[in-house]
Amino acid sequence: MNSYYLTLVLKPEMEEKERTALLDSVTKKLAGEDGKVEKEDLWGNKDLAYPIKKRGKGFFAHYEILADPKNAKSIDKTLKLEEDVLRYLIIRR
Repeated sequence: MNSYYLTLVLKPEMEEKERTALLDSVTKKLAGEDGKVEKEDLWGNKDLAYPIKKRGKGFFAHYEILADPKNAKSIDKTLKLEEDVLRYLIIRR
């Protein structure tokens, strides 16, 4: 098990229910069966330093997660395909 930081930038116009469902599915998949979410910070809508996919704002969410490395690789593939995720970063602590 490794510790990871995960930061997501989501589309700012997402509905609260959609955003919550997306964030829950991402954290469950990353943590997997044995992992756990150690800390969750929802920073809300923030201005971006430069436009990403023609958007000047984004909804930021930051997690500290204890997970298996296999789960981190699978979440990377999942997030690349997710349309509502503008950017993401997974870093091993």
